[in-house]
Amino acid sequence: MERILKKLLTGVQERILLAAIAIWTLSAASTGQTVLGDEHLAPDARHEKIGQLVTEFIQKSHYKQASVDDDLSSQVLDRYIKALDSNRMYLLESDVAAFEQYRYQLDDMVRSEPLDPVFEMFDVYRTRVRERLNFALLQLEAEPDFSVDEEYAFDREELPWATTTAELDEIWRKRVKNDALGLTLAEKDWEETQEILNKRYTRFLKRMDQAKSDDVFETFMNAFAHTLDPHSSYLSPRNSEEYRIQMSLSYFGIGASLQIEDDYVMVINIIPGGPAAIDGILQPKDKITAVAQGEDGELVDVIGWRLDDVVQMIRGPADTVVRLQIMSAGALPGAEEKIISVTRNQVKLEEQAAKSEIITLPRDGRDWSIGVIEVPSFYRDYRALSNGDKDYTSTTKDVKRLIGELEEQGIDGLIIDLRNNGGGHLTEATALSGLFIDNGPVVQLRNSTGRISRLDDPDPVPRVAYNGPLGVLVNRYSASASEIFAAAIQDYARGVIIGQQTFGKGTVQNLYSLDQYVRNPEDEGLGQLTLTIGKYYRVTGESTQHRGVDPDISLPSHIDVDVVGESVRDSALPWDTIRTTKFRAGDPLETTISTLTASHISRSKDDPDFQYLVEGIRDIEEVRARKTVALNIDKRRVEREESMARRLERENARRAALDLEPLASMEELEDTEAPDVQLDQAAGIVTDLAEMSAVATAPAQTARIVQ
Repeated sequence: MERILKKLLTGVQERILLAAIAIWTLSAASTGQTVLGDEHLAPDARHEKIGQLVTEFIQKSHYKQASVDDDLSSQVLDRYIKALDSNRMYLLESDVAAFEQYRYQLDDMVRSEPLDPVFEMFDVYRTRVRERLNFALLQLEAEPDFSVDEEYAFDREELPWATTTAELDEIWRKRVKNDALGLTLAEKDWEETQEILNKRYTRFLKRMDQAKSDDVFETFMNAFAHTLDPHSSYLSPRNSEEYRIQMSLSYFGIGASLQIEDDYVMVINIIPGGPAAIDGILQPKDKITAVAQGEDGELVDVIGWRLDDVVQMIRGPADTVVRLQIMSAGALPGAEEKIISVTRNQVKLEEQAAKSEIITLPRDGRDWSIGVIEVPSFYRDYRALSNGDKDYTSTTKDVKRLIGELEEQGIDGLIIDLRNNGGGHLTEATALSGLFIDNGPVVQLRNSTGRISRLDDPDPVPRVAYNGPLGVLVNRYSASASEIFAAAIQDYARGVIIGQQTFGKGTVQNLYSLDQYVRNPEDEGLGQLTLTIGKYYRVTGESTQHRGVDPDISLPSHIDVDVVGESVRDSALPWDTIRTTKFRAGDPLETTISTLTASHISRSKDDPDFQYLVEGIRDIEEVRARKTVALNIDKRRVEREESMARRLERENARRAALDLEPLASMEELEDTEAPDVQLDQAAGIVTDLAEMSAVATAPAQTARIVQ
C-alpha cells in the first residue's frame, strides 16, 4: 500500500450491485468527527482459491467463453474504480493514474498471484473517503450563505477527476451546501440541519472503518464478473447467506426490491401483489430518504445508511404502517419530497395473480367491450404441482379462466397487460403463448457451445383459448418471460404489440455454489457465482437480448429508455441472430398496423388525457437533462413553485377539457388518481382492431409457413 500512498493521500460511495446485498457494514450513527481506523485490509488464502475457480468457470461456462487476458484486465480496472467512486467525488486524478500500473496485471492476479494491489487501491480510496467526510463535517460549523448565486454539479460521472485537494474541497463545499439547502427547503432550521447531516456524514465514516476483507474482495470480483455481462455476479459467503435469508423474507414489509445508488436507497422494482404494488404510489427509481414508524412516528433520515439497516426499519409486524419520505424518480437533488404511508403485509398470492376488468368505449352508437387481463408475473406453484395437486396455481390456468369469464360477458377484444412484468417461469411464458396460437415453437435457446434448442407450446392439442382481436400492452419494465410471450404473439402475427420498447433481457443464468467444487472441507465458505450461460431467440432467429421487443404501435411513457433497460448497460451482451425455426404464422399485419396507427394518432391529438401525459413527460425530460442545481435558496424556491404551478395548471387544463371540477391545490392533486392513459389508448386501438374484423377470427387460422 505504501508505494501508492507515498504518491497520494487524500473515498465511500456505496455501490451495491444486487438488491439486499450490503457491501460494507454500517452501525447506528453518532455525531461529531470520527477517529480514522487503522485496520489494514488484505486478501486471504480463500480469495486466491475463489479467484482460480471463478477464472475457470468464466473460461469454460460463461456464454462468451471469454479469455482472462490483458484486455479483460483493462476493463476490470475501469469497472473496479467505477464501483468504488462512480460519481468521482473522492479520488484524485493522481490516484487513478497510480492505479494504472495494474491495468494489465489483474488477470494474472486473479488466476495465480496475490491480490494485494486490489486491496491497496481500496485503502487509498478509503483514505480519500475519510478526508472528504471529515472535511464535510467541518463545513457544518457555520451556516452556509444561501444568497450567493452559484451552481452545484451533482452528476460528475462524465466530468474529469479532480486534480488537487483544493478542487475536491470546493466540490464538497458545494455538496454540503446543497445537502443543507435541501433540508432548509424542507423547513428544517440550521440546528436540525446540522444534526441530520452530522449523523449522515459520520455514518459514512463508520461504514469505512467496518469494511472487511471479504467486502473488498466481493466488490472486486463483481467488477470482474460485470465486465462479462451485467447479470453475472459473485457473492461472498456472508452475503450469500444474507441474500438467501432476505429473499425468503422479501415478501414481508412493503413488497419492493431496493438497492443503494449514490448513497440513496433506490426502489428497483415493485413486487407484484405486495403492499406497494396494491397502493400504486411507490415507483421504480424512487429514492427513499427517510423512514418513520406508524402514522405519527418521527421521520429518520436514511441517506447513507447500509441497505439492510433500512430494510429492517421498513419491515415490521403485518398490518402496521410505515411512512416513507420519497424523492420521485428523476427529481433534482433538493426537490420537494413526498411522504407516503404503506401498510406492511405479505405478498398475497391472490394479489400477485392475473386479474381482469372490462373497459367500455362508446363509439358510433354502440358500446364496445374490451377485456383487460393484467399479468403481473409468470408464476407457477411447483410445490403443489409436484404433490399431484391438479388445482395448482399458474399464470396460464388463471388467464385461461379469466378469458372464459370475459367471453361470457361478450367482449369485443382483449388486452394482455404485461407492463412492469419482469418475467418469471419460462414454462408459463410458453404455455401462455399456447392460449393464442396453435401448436408450434415459442422460443429458441442457444448455450455457450452453440447448441440450439427450442421450446414449443406445451399443449399437444392444437386449440386456442381466444381467437378474437388481441393487443399486448408492454413497457420498458416488461422483461425476460414477458418479452418471450410478446415476441411470439408478434412473430405469429397473432396480435398487436402496443406501448414501449421492452427491457431487452434475453439471457439465461445459472447459480454455482463454489463449495461444491472443492475437495477439501477446509476450503469451504467460498460463496456463490452467477454466470450467464445462454441467450434466448425468437422463432424468427432474432435475439430479445439488448433490443427487446419493439411495439407495433408506440405509446409515450415516463420511463426513460436511456436510463432503464439492457441497452443502457455497457457490458450487456449484444443483439444477434440465429437461423429461423420453422413455424406457422398468420397473415402479415403490416397494413392493419398502419391503419391502426393512423387512427390512433388522429384520435390522440384531441384526447386531453393523452396530451396531459405528453406534456408531463416533456417536463420530466427537461429535469432529467440537467446536471447542475442552483445553490441560491430564492432561485430554488422559485423553481419549486413554478414546477408545482405547472403541474396543477396542466391537471386543471385536462379537467376543463373533460368538464371536471378544477383542483385548488397541490394537496388535492396528490390525492387524485391519475388516468391510465396507456391502457385507455390501448383499449382504443383494440377497439379499432375489433371494428376492422368483420368476424372475430384468429389471424393464425389463415396460416403461412415460415422456415
